Amino acid sequence: MLERMLFNLPKGSHDKESIRTALEAHPEVQFVSLCGADILGNDTDEKIPVRVMLEDIEGFLTEGVQTDGSSVLLPKIADISNAKVDIVPDLDCNWYVDYNFRNIDDRTGLPVGSLRIPAYLRHNGIPVGSRSVLKKGLEVFKKEFVRILKDNPYVFEYLPIDSVDEIEEVTMTSATEMEFYVKTPHEVADKDRLHTSQELKEQYWKRTVGPVRTALERTICLLEHYGFKVEMGHKEVGGVKPTLESGGGFEHIMEQIEIDWKYADPIQAADNNLTIRHIVKDEFRYHGLDVTFMAKPVEGVAGSGKHTHLGVACKLKNGKTVNLFTALDPEKDYMSPVGYGALMGLLKNYEVISPFANCTNDDFNRLKPGFEAPVSIATSLGHSVEHPTRNRTVLAGLIRDNHNPLATRFELRAPSPKSNGYLVEMAGFMAILDGIEAALKAKKTPEELCASISKEYGTPDFYLDTDRIYRAENNIFQDYSTEERNKLFGVSPKTAWENLCAFDKYPEKTAVLMRGDALTALELDSFKTAAVEQWAMSMHDRLIGKMFDEVSDRKKAHNDDCCSRVDAARWEEIRKMRIEIAKDTSAGPSLLTQLSDALDAEDYDKASEMQFAISEKIGELDKKYKIYRNNILD
Repeated sequence: MLERMLFNLPKGSHDKESIRTALEAHPEVQFVSLCGADILGNDTDEKIPVRVMLEDIEGFLTEGVQTDGSSVLLPKIADISNAKVDIVPDLDCNWYVDYNFRNIDDRTGLPVGSLRIPAYLRHNGIPVGSRSVLKKGLEVFKKEFVRILKDNPYVFEYLPIDSVDEIEEVTMTSATEMEFYVKTPHEVADKDRLHTSQELKEQYWKRTVGPVRTALERTICLLEHYGFKVEMGHKEVGGVKPTLESGGGFEHIMEQIEIDWKYADPIQAADNNLTIRHIVKDEFRYHGLDVTFMAKPVEGVAGSGKHTHLGVACKLKNGKTVNLFTALDPEKDYMSPVGYGALMGLLKNYEVISPFANCTNDDFNRLKPGFEAPVSIATSLGHSVEHPTRNRTVLAGLIRDNHNPLATRFELRAPSPKSNGYLVEMAGFMAILDGIEAALKAKKTPEELCASISKEYGTPDFYLDTDRIYRAENNIFQDYSTEERNKLFGVSPKTAWENLCAFDKYPEKTAVLMRGDALTALELDSFKTAAVEQWAMSMHDRLIGKMFDEVSDRKKAHNDDCCSRVDAARWEEIRKMRIEIAKDTSAGPSLLTQLSDALDAEDYDKASEMQFAISEKIGELDKKYKIYRNNILD
């Protein structure tokens, strides 16, 4: 069946004759969907009959369709009095067909498909939204990068080309690693079992079984038909062993999965992530499994991330491709000056990349010191130049292979699964550009740049901050106390609000993102407004109720007639904590009421402080309740 289906219309085949021929040859494709990405990266989806597109295909390709500001999230840009937004097809990327395997077309016997066309959003004739911001950023990068190379020809002593005249095109690449949890619908997670299994590494890269195996294999096969070039699918560290029921099926499924695929140009990479996420959800749900891309679906257990890989290369006029991060002699240097400068730019400016990577309450449930979630701005180059290594506790790691010069890239480990890939990539490449310019302007050699990025605390540097260190080859979680991490790597934000405040706290770093109008002040204001509203409303209407339920569930478990004094004392302490957190009394409002009041008053500094304090209190309450409950003999 799959061999008879149309899975993609690749870049270069989007003229009206080719489109018409492909769609007429595949009547199972009955709809067209224009997929624009708003300022938070949410993609649109419409069901436009193929007939409507083909009736005026030329107008469709140039003008797209219209919607209004209520359909896409573009605060400060498309408001209620000026809401018209155009969704215009992008003809310079791959298009994919989204199939509904539960809806079989009577004529063809094939699933009904929708041609998903990545699109740009336009308001008052001006491109807006996340894809447009990334496109502008890439254009600025390419133009400025070539100028920087021309102005600093010394760098060609350390690159496998002699001059900028050999370069035909600068190319940036990106790829993501998709982590997610799958589970039996309505399954309630057993935190203790999950935590124990995680600590014992019982699930990591283990053999999948039952419906998880079938769904994973089917998903990988589907992705291959789409042309995504999957590199690997495997179990991650989170999860527990499923239970085999008497009928031969499995129940109590809770497993963490990762799927990786080949890199692409940044816009295509961000498009691919959205498309693959839909395919994964549909296929696993088809096999009776729920899928979540939450960053932290279960507190106290490994969360999920979207590790984002960033690289810069150039295509030469002779047809050869050269990775510009790779050292001329990889047995002598970790990277070229371009590579060192890029990594330094990523680290120095990360505070204003971070809001795009993590801007929700769920994101910050994951970003806590512990199991491999990066909380400190640091990199790892490796224990030696000769033997590349990886440190999973750093924010941005250097990935290199001495036998494959094209493989050199950076792995940004912080982004959450639902982060806006378009804006994460834009911010990452603009920060990389800033570091490259600084390193090359200073005429630094690889040895000097290695010394800079490896500098000790308190050592002045031409670019990096004096009172910080940026390289760690040891375990950041285990080998430093909280106080040491804060001193050496900087204090990490504790909430999404604190993270979003970075744009105002570091104006010189925010200016790096706005270079060449890659990101305009209006677009930044739109993102901040949308992210703050999402954070505040989610907390007010969802999180407060969830925290109340968590506290309320910690109920008295002993009988007064047969309990020990220890049980009574422990419960009394728990009771007082429950009242402090969740119950208003004559003595004053509870912590949750104070949080709600702060949100209503838009006092977000106080709300952020209250959110963190309550989270810490509930964590302490959980520990005390577990000790108390485990001593009760029912």
